[in-house]
Amino acid sequence: MSTKNKTVVRSLDILNLFIDHPALTFQEIIELSGIPKSSVYRMLTSLEEMMFLEKGADSKYRLGLLFLKYGNLVSKRLDIRKIAYPIMEALHYDVKEAINLIVQQGDAAIYIEKIDTYQKVRLYTAVGRNSPLYAGACSRVILSHLTDNEIEKYLDSVEIKQLAKGTITDRDELLVSIQDARKNGYTISHSELENFTSSIAAPIYDFSGEVVAGISIAGIEANYSEDNIGNLIPKVKGAALEISRQLGYVD
Repeated sequence: MSTKNKTVVRSLDILNLFIDHPALTFQEIIELSGIPKSSVYRMLTSLEEMMFLEKGADSKYRLGLLFLKYGNLVSKRLDIRKIAYPIMEALHYDVKEAINLIVQQGDAAIYIEKIDTYQKVRLYTAVGRNSPLYAGACSRVILSHLTDNEIEKYLDSVEIKQLAKGTITDRDELLVSIQDARKNGYTISHSELENFTSSIAAPIYDFSGEVVAGISIAGIEANYSEDNIGNLIPKVKGAALEISRQLGYVD
């Protein structure tokens, strides 16, 4: 095990002490962890600087506010998954296409749920997989509902790559797609993440009206004729609205 990996493991050992102990002194951490005093001091200093731990006026260490932030994010995502799953199941049973649920993670979108029981051909998407915000209907529906300033900053900072034959790499074309998504309430993509696949996505709102996730219907491009798309759009929008309402959104 490398020195860096050993330090990370020991730091996690220290953090794990706070599962059973809400507050610990420096000496208690040494005794409970079995880690040498000098190493504990260095790791506590780093963990405090990174706000994983905080030291109170009583000289005891406690979990820092950063964990509250992470905890809220995890809780929020788990709540969305729990609420969305039965609605995704019903939509999947209806349309027999893959149904995806994504949330934003930094400059990317991460798939946090997928149902494809009736989908014979496995697609690019998978739980835990990331995709750039500019590519694919489900990702771009998140990008489209950021502020204009956030979108400009994102497009200035990211390298737009050709991921499949239909990936939109032209900035002006992307901006047009974003405006269409805002106006129409959905996004369509063809061969943007994987050749010969298509997707239709709609935004999911929380109680404050903020877009917190996206849901999509996805499948083989041949199944997404103009007529079929016309039938699928109200279905994905309806599912997104139902999830949003259960999150407290009032349209």
